[in-house]
Amino acid sequence: MKHWFSDLVAFQRDPLNFFLDRGKAATEPLVPLAMGPYAVMLVADPELVKPIMKAEEAMIDKGKLIYKLREIIGRSSMTLSGPDHKARRAALHQQLARGLATSYVPQISAIIREQAAALAVEGRFEAHHVTSRLTLRVICNILFGPDVLSAEDETLLIESIKLVEDDLAADIFKVLPDLPWVRARKKARMRHGRAQMMHVVERAKDRAGQASILRALDALKLPPEELGDEVLLLLLAGHHTTGTAAAWLLYHIAADPALAARLAAEARAVSDDTGEAVPSRLPGAATSLAVVREVLRLYPSAWWLSREVKQRMELGGRTLKPGTSLLISPWHMHRDPKYWANPDKFDLERKFAGAAFLPFGAGPRACVGMGVGMLELQLLALEFAAAYELRPLAGPPPGPKPSITLIPPPMLLGLRLREVAPPPTPPSRRSPVSRSDLAKKRENAPATVEPSLVTYLEYALSDVGEIDETAASLLEAAINRLRLVGGLDREGRRAMN
Repeated sequence: MKHWFSDLVAFQRDPLNFFLDRGKAATEPLVPLAMGPYAVMLVADPELVKPIMKAEEAMIDKGKLIYKLREIIGRSSMTLSGPDHKARRAALHQQLARGLATSYVPQISAIIREQAAALAVEGRFEAHHVTSRLTLRVICNILFGPDVLSAEDETLLIESIKLVEDDLAADIFKVLPDLPWVRARKKARMRHGRAQMMHVVERAKDRAGQASILRALDALKLPPEELGDEVLLLLLAGHHTTGTAAAWLLYHIAADPALAARLAAEARAVSDDTGEAVPSRLPGAATSLAVVREVLRLYPSAWWLSREVKQRMELGGRTLKPGTSLLISPWHMHRDPKYWANPDKFDLERKFAGAAFLPFGAGPRACVGMGVGMLELQLLALEFAAAYELRPLAGPPPGPKPSITLIPPPMLLGLRLREVAPPPTPPSRRSPVSRSDLAKKRENAPATVEPSLVTYLEYALSDVGEIDETAASLLEAAINRLRLVGGLDREGRRAMN
């Protein structure tokens, strides 16, 4: 018979391989784990995930492991059950779905271009450092409006997460209590981290004014502290998980120039004449979607999920008692050869038809922002590949660090503007183009053409009497490329910061 704690040392030494090894070796749907005085089962069969996640809350609920997250995110929809959870989730889902159908694509694209243009000045960047800030800026802009958080606010929020997440992760699976002075230090860090986060939240609420997401939450008449908890959850869940996946996504694009070229071609195919992505074309962009899915399979930010049995029940051939914890590990299910061929390979031809793919959870508690997250990652892949040639500046990175989410290691990438070939024009058909002709083109330009582009072109030609069509085409191509990455300001000048 196993000792109560016989699995605990192996889990704490290497949580990811612990789940993977136990899941791969499983010969039954539920694997008992000896991790303390409470009954714990690893769900090894993906076919059980939906029944568990869709079960009535009177039978299976979030349980004590998830409730420990209240130390940071309070009484938010992630830690609530029953009518309160359903009402808040419905309000958030309605707002996010409306944005996906209307304005999110141009907003997200513009933010990615602005951030990418700034990186071109340095020519190198650390992937997760950039993507964590970029995704935080995206979620703030699309939910609360532009300039809600300052750069200092963004840094404070990100550093506050780092301050508390490892302590929180360690406490979730802890069996033996900390020594009193260790516990006191952890509690102090936790209080300080949450206080800093809530300070940022209050500033965001004040600056957001009448943002639709706040109006939707206000309609629920939440107590002020719980409204703050919900805003904090939106900021954390909206950027922390997406930011980790985005770092891996950029690394894989950098490591595979052929893939980057495919994505650049796909970016052109889904864009209109001004370089803007057309929302209706994105669902058919197979390469970028395959990249996003494969990144989410290999590096699921939510690497573990848990539920707790509330009433005696039959599941997976076992009788489960109240209080039994059910652990589901997407890290295991996404890498188990029983469900995937060559599971460790980054494979864009992979089929995603089974129940073993659950990067956003499942059932009524699946991530409410999954649509926004998928869109953000897809646009990130398309915009970066279209504008830049990326390359790794070091060898293959080590594996991720399991904390509350899956944290990427440092990954230093280099980048430079992607060269764009000019339109092929037969030499025999070229003819001079005067500045007066270009001025007429500006007068007759459609309203969708940004005036600053023509202004910049005229400025570039100010000391030249005449140029041929080849030179004009080259300048126009360069300007369009700068516009694609957000590299021109409103006056048509090159934006360098």
